[in-house]
Amino acid sequence: MKQRSSLLILCSVLIVSFVASVSAQTCVHNGKNFIPNSTYDANRRLILSSLPSNAAAQDGFYSGSIGQEPSRVYAAGMCIPGAEANDCSACIKGASDWLVQDCTNQTDAYYWALDPTLCLVRYSNNSFSGSAGYWEILPRQKSRYKADVAALTPFQNIYALMQCTPDVSSGDCDNCLRQSVIDYQSCCGEKTGGYVMRPICFFRWQLFTFSKAFGNITLAPPSPPPSPPPLLQRQPSSASDQAKKTDTGSRNISLRTIIAIVVAVIVFIIIIIIIIVVVFARRSTRGGKSDQQVEFNQTGITTVRSLQFDFKTIEVATNNFSERNKIGRGGFGDVFKGTLMPGGREVAVKRLSRTSEQGEKEFKNEVIVIAKLQHGNLVRLLGYSVKGEERVLVYEFVPNKSLDSFLSDPLKQAQLSWTKRFNIIKGIARGILYLHQDSRPKIIHRDLKADNILLEADMNPKISDFGTARIFGIGQTSSITERIFGTEGYMPPEYRCEGQFSVKTDVYSFGVLVLEIICGKKNRSFCFPGPDLVTYAWRLWREETPLELVDQTILENFPAEEVTRCIHIALLCVQHEPTDRPHVSTIVSMLTSTTIISHVPQTPGSLDSLY
Repeated sequence: MKQRSSLLILCSVLIVSFVASVSAQTCVHNGKNFIPNSTYDANRRLILSSLPSNAAAQDGFYSGSIGQEPSRVYAAGMCIPGAEANDCSACIKGASDWLVQDCTNQTDAYYWALDPTLCLVRYSNNSFSGSAGYWEILPRQKSRYKADVAALTPFQNIYALMQCTPDVSSGDCDNCLRQSVIDYQSCCGEKTGGYVMRPICFFRWQLFTFSKAFGNITLAPPSPPPSPPPLLQRQPSSASDQAKKTDTGSRNISLRTIIAIVVAVIVFIIIIIIIIVVVFARRSTRGGKSDQQVEFNQTGITTVRSLQFDFKTIEVATNNFSERNKIGRGGFGDVFKGTLMPGGREVAVKRLSRTSEQGEKEFKNEVIVIAKLQHGNLVRLLGYSVKGEERVLVYEFVPNKSLDSFLSDPLKQAQLSWTKRFNIIKGIARGILYLHQDSRPKIIHRDLKADNILLEADMNPKISDFGTARIFGIGQTSSITERIFGTEGYMPPEYRCEGQFSVKTDVYSFGVLVLEIICGKKNRSFCFPGPDLVTYAWRLWREETPLELVDQTILENFPAEEVTRCIHIALLCVQHEPTDRPHVSTIVSMLTSTTIISHVPQTPGSLDSLY
């Protein structure tokens, strides 16, 4: 892309300051659909599963096709130039998983993912450029990409990033980005950043750095003021009088132009300052603003896609919230099974109770937090709906309900072999690791429990219910709150008694979950000697009989060494002092390794920790 075009786009960004994000449809509804579980669907899943490793191995760019007509699938994966191989692979995998889960029968789809880097995944039943190998033969450096920073005010910079796919011309790239800016201008206001996704281009700007692309970019020093025109020398000849008048006129025109430019710049800066004052004044006058909402503004989180459903659509999908469709009850309301039309996609709808403790803040929190997350062990939020006092959240449907339903039902409990239990433990750990380490920004769940672990048909666990989750800024390690959210039995002592929470809060809850999965009983309904499961497990460990904790339904067939290792890890997680608990990355390493764990668990932070 030419430098002039890049500067024009960046100037356009400045003009549309404080607008919201817009996105085009990612699952393309063009009337061309495939039958789920058909040959096309199988080819789609196969080629998308190959993109992460192939793109990472080929400098962040790969395309290809699979199958024979009419079931042939073309796909491509592309990462931002300079992305690390691991980040590129993880980003493309997340985008591919999203397309498989959300685009249930569309033959054309694309998605620009934002974490852990910027990447594009696209598939179609037609070649993107009219020739099957066009993307493969283009040199990698032809990917049109620009990241830049400019001074919005003397105290605030603006950061913009744009990228086009390499199969389009410079003119098409320029038009795509300009149309994205136009869409922004016509959409919304009062926002401090956002982005637009299209099949061939991506555009984002924020008032903070949002990509490693800005690591080597510094703001250029202010340009020196234009030099005044040189003074004219008096000519000796009278015949030069007319020439002198002409030169003087040119000087006057130049001065007028400079004055006009300076005035325009001053007016522009004043307008920006007024907008900033108005935006922050409106935010400050909104009642009940919490420190948590301030965190959202500081991190600049915006929803990428339009997630709002028409409330009537939700009523039809759930048969007007029929009791026959109720599949559970969450901490803040009932959960119903629904079927969206057209298409017949099954969804889970959480209808928040009007008398629940989850208010507008927690509702917005869950939408903002979970809409950004992309991981196989986190439940996917499909949308939300608001009508008067009604507030509902729409999730992907997970057929096996929650881990709690298995631990509370002896018949279902018997279905959980040790292999399944161990896979559930590892899946939960991977989900927490994503929240704590790989997600941008870092997220503390604060209410990990068996009720909030949903199980897919293959028993893959998905962490759900982010209504009380908190976002941590860069470098933040802990926080204190006056309002204690969580469930008794899963909360560590420093949070339950003092309101102090950190990543180690979730680690404690994970330790309790592991003990529950091993023994097949919930912590608060524990009926063995001792006030709770954590204390009982600790006593057995000290008496060197930890395997007495194992669920009776799997006693005849379980690997003693592996189970003992999990109990060891769980007791490390529930230690009284947060600093003694391992980080989730260490937990995942211990779960997937066979090396001896050298750390010895200390007194747990349970109700009976001082016995």
